[in-house]
Amino acid sequence: MKKIISKVKSMFTCAKVALSNNQAEGFVDSGVKILIAVVIGALLLGGLYTLFGDTILPTLTTKIQGLFNFAG
Repeated sequence: MKKIISKVKSMFTCAKVALSNNQAEGFVDSGVKILIAVVIGALLLGGLYTLFGDTILPTLTTKIQGLFNFAG
């Protein structure tokens, strides 16, 4: 019986040490930071893609065609 009690106590001690160990907590923080960076980067790239596709490239094409469309 004493052997079983000491085994249970050692199991509880190991569980207590394992639960009080929070070394891996930094991994969660790093993961959240990486996820936020990816989302912000995707939004920024999407905005730039839309800006270039709708505003900058058609204007640039019109100006270049105007440069080469001279009667001279």
